[in-house]
Amino acid sequence: MFRPSPSVLDAVGTLVRLGLAAVWLVSGVAKISDSGQTYLAVKAYDVLPGALLHPVATALPLLELALGAFLLLGLVTRWVGVASAALLVVFIAGVAQSWARGLTIDCGCFGGGGEVAAGQTQYPQEIARDVGFLVLATWLIVRPSTRFALDGWLRGGAPRLETEEERI
Repeated sequence: MFRPSPSVLDAVGTLVRLGLAAVWLVSGVAKISDSGQTYLAVKAYDVLPGALLHPVATALPLLELALGAFLLLGLVTRWVGVASAALLVVFIAGVAQSWARGLTIDCGCFGGGGEVAAGQTQYPQEIARDVGFLVLATWLIVRPSTRFALDGWLRGGAPRLETEEERI
């Protein structure tokens, strides 16, 4: 059975880490640059009480930017993978409940959002995309070792030891 070497897995992990960082950074910048639209997008899901709409609409892009920055730097990669996975599960659940309730909204995932015409919803595509991002986050949880990451530098640049399974 073919097993990629640890260096190949580290390279793949680096691409995964940087790709997910780009997702969070683009999404966070889009949302923070139009906070009014982000508020409308959060409100359109119709799940939060009015008192939480503004705090969530304000915190969400900041959280996404923080996750993106940590991933870009390769800092606490496994924990950021866990936080990313949790947030993505919330996003998937939000889109799924909107679909199930018959709401006609744009997810607002990369800016924009709010109510749209019935034929303009893209729930299956939005869920599939977020499941793909969830796969990336899961990779980083299972195998956070990547190249060009502060995690490795903070460990003193010590080489990663292969496990018995990786040697086989």
